[in-house]
Amino acid sequence: MSYAAALSEHPLASHATGEVVGEVREALGTRPDLAVVFVSGAHGDHIDEIVTTVNEVLAPLRLVGGTAVSVLGGGREVEERPAVSLWAARLGAVPPAVHLETLSTPEGVAVAGLPLEATSKGGTLLLIADPFSFPGEAFVSSLGQDDTADLRIVGGLASGAASPGGNRLILDDAVHSSGAVGALLPPGLRIDTVVSQGCRPVGAPFIVTAAERNVIHELAGRPALERLRTLIDEADDDERDLMGRGLHVGLVIDESKIDFQRGDFLVRGVVGADEASGSVTVGALVEVGSTVQFHVRDAATADEDLRELMNDRPRAEAALVFTCNGRGSHLFGVQDHDAAVVSEALRGGPVAGMFCAGEFGPVGGANFVHGFTASVVLFGR
Repeated sequence: MSYAAALSEHPLASHATGEVVGEVREALGTRPDLAVVFVSGAHGDHIDEIVTTVNEVLAPLRLVGGTAVSVLGGGREVEERPAVSLWAARLGAVPPAVHLETLSTPEGVAVAGLPLEATSKGGTLLLIADPFSFPGEAFVSSLGQDDTADLRIVGGLASGAASPGGNRLILDDAVHSSGAVGALLPPGLRIDTVVSQGCRPVGAPFIVTAAERNVIHELAGRPALERLRTLIDEADDDERDLMGRGLHVGLVIDESKIDFQRGDFLVRGVVGADEASGSVTVGALVEVGSTVQFHVRDAATADEDLRELMNDRPRAEAALVFTCNGRGSHLFGVQDHDAAVVSEALRGGPVAGMFCAGEFGPVGGANFVHGFTASVVLFGR
């Protein structure tokens, strides 16, 4: 297996496409098994031209991609400016194409288009979806209920437009404005995933003793809001400041563990509180008897989290990065953070990716749609 990647910031879409295609072709040759192209929203009007050029000059056997508010390549992140990032690989097999569409049924909205190959044990689906037309949360939740339970979902939601119909999704020689596109990666390929949620726990974990859907009424027998106020009162000034900027809750994924560490939590936001009832509302369904712990997020924690997770994985040859559009310079105060950390871990290996409106990635063996994460797909030897 071999990989290549290139990034161009040329303001003309035709020139940018020519630069990345030429660089990848020089490194890898023509007809790679898979190519992934990320196009900034500034070049969105030229997407058909970009797709045609990539197919005619590089001739990948499978091409997927999408538009994003910002893209990355190598150790660089190009935020809210014109750019094209291209990644390609020889994998020893052609990954089947995936075009998922939503259908209205008597039972509600269903997703159609997942091929039979997706039921292969240990398979990985690289997916780029439109956030306005594709039910990402419902889709990943449904996977644990049938033969696709072992399928990992990695990728992100396109962020190139702020309204329905504005995003563009690329699959081979076609461009779509809704649904989701992607490729099933060969089952024999060594793939690792990193989902850096960028948070750290504060206070102690609590057992949920009363809850209804996403509303936590009681934590360890006391009103949830009372527990939260005690946590705030006992926090130091730095933690109290972080809580004021945004508080999160971590839901323990594997309740069989005794001690909970980084990666044991699914992190979701605290979205409200009710003074009268003492309840706290969070951005996820919560079951009675489950364990939760409050979390905070800042740039230092997000940096530490991503670095530790990357260092814990075997060294990879190449990577695709799907990072939240709320990270980048918005979180870290400087550009290039996530791209630089991943590139450094790969010692300069081919890296490309996009800023997303939500990121797909497995945590604790289950698939989720995340926010404010860096979801990284690592390709091994």
